[in-house]
Amino acid sequence: MRSALALVFVVLLADAPALAETPTALYSSHCATCHGADRFGGTGPALLPENLERLRGPQAIETIANGRAATQMPAFGEVLSRTDIAALVRHVTSPPEVAPVWGGAEMLASHHVAPGTPPEVPVHTAHPLHLFVVVESGDHHVTILDGDRFEPIARFASRYALHGGPKFSPDGRFVYFASRDGWITKYDLYGLKVVAEIRAGLNTRNLALSDDGKVVAVANYLPRTLVLLDAADLAPRRVLEVTEAGAETASRVSAVYQAAPRHSFIAALKDTAEIWEIPYAAADGAPVRRIAVAEPLDDFFFDTTYRRLVGSARTGSPVVIDLDTGQQVARLTTTGLPHLGSGISWPWQGRIVLATPNLRDAAINVIDTETWQLVRRIPTAGAGFFLRGHEASPYVWSDAFLSADRDTMQIIDTRSLEVVRTLRPEPGRTAAHVEFSHDGRHALVSIWEMDGAILVYDTATFEIVKRLPMVKPSGKYNVSNKIHLSAGTSH
Repeated sequence: MRSALALVFVVLLADAPALAETPTALYSSHCATCHGADRFGGTGPALLPENLERLRGPQAIETIANGRAATQMPAFGEVLSRTDIAALVRHVTSPPEVAPVWGGAEMLASHHVAPGTPPEVPVHTAHPLHLFVVVESGDHHVTILDGDRFEPIARFASRYALHGGPKFSPDGRFVYFASRDGWITKYDLYGLKVVAEIRAGLNTRNLALSDDGKVVAVANYLPRTLVLLDAADLAPRRVLEVTEAGAETASRVSAVYQAAPRHSFIAALKDTAEIWEIPYAAADGAPVRRIAVAEPLDDFFFDTTYRRLVGSARTGSPVVIDLDTGQQVARLTTTGLPHLGSGISWPWQGRIVLATPNLRDAAINVIDTETWQLVRRIPTAGAGFFLRGHEASPYVWSDAFLSADRDTMQIIDTRSLEVVRTLRPEPGRTAAHVEFSHDGRHALVSIWEMDGAILVYDTATFEIVKRLPMVKPSGKYNVSNKIHLSAGTSH
């Protein structure tokens, strides 16, 4: 990546005029108003190396020169020279001279609670547990969708680049969002409004909500912290510095999820070979339990008992950790790189199997969760990102999001473990992320394009019954499925 980026700059700077201003002055003149003088973000996203991992080299230059559709990012191609633009890209993709600081004081300064009393009953007529929350990544909005009539009932601007999946309060009334820029937002699905916000970090991976609905855990890349918030108003309760046992080395947090039967959060560390178990009481000072693992984990999945954790790393095959003993009990023989965060389970021939999409292989891996042996490798149209099902349906749906055939959606029979149908929802356009309705009768598919849509399928006939235009919709999340921990969706 660095060599490719360097080549871009060499080409741009060849025979180019000298800089009109220093990179710092260019930034102050053209970027600071929206992105903050400290590059921490404002109306625009943070411009720090950790936040720009997916916007490097030619793409970054293109964005500055021509702006970004469906955002407030203007085009500077007629204002700045090629040399100036290249210098700006180098500036924002380099670490700032002073290391970013984001602690308790900064969080408190960002904290906001909306005035007024939330309504006692919904202000809309839709069934509150049947709602879908749809993230429209193209223009950073969220649509609240009636899950029975499949009609939007609200749409609001979100923070930049929501990530990691929203989480719902146990009663399904509130939904919590995390953005890449570290903003945590609490939204009232009764009143259809934001009720609280706080910035818990500068680069955030995801959030988790305790099963009692009282504590929010936030996993950060920058700073290297795990933050615990009061779920009622998002006030900070504790900031955990994520350092290796007996050392001062800090680690990013790969992901954090709640393990309801254990009344704790589980976090994987990206730069340290440890898993942390954080009891909910850690918000009030209880100690964190450290579990050593063979190598740092990028993502993980729980079995149905929440006793065993299946974790994957960028290198090596996934491992199974017994959370009670803290010991590795198995290593899986899978192909590619399983996307465990999108793994799901179902009963098959008297046992529970785990199935995961694959980021590097055109296959679904199906694992027996008793023996941890691979029972089937199901060939697919291409490497995928999401796999979804529902207890009321005998089929699971898989995309090929990371392949040349990303316009396909494949239907897998959970009994035969075979692909029984391949759909092309809109040929030539990316199809991604299925989510089922509360009763399993409908499956919603995203057409992941700027002029995209949500397609509503009948899960018995595989026919489209409705098309809802949306702006690059990514994830959509059904309240009932999430709060009841449906086996067919991620938790």
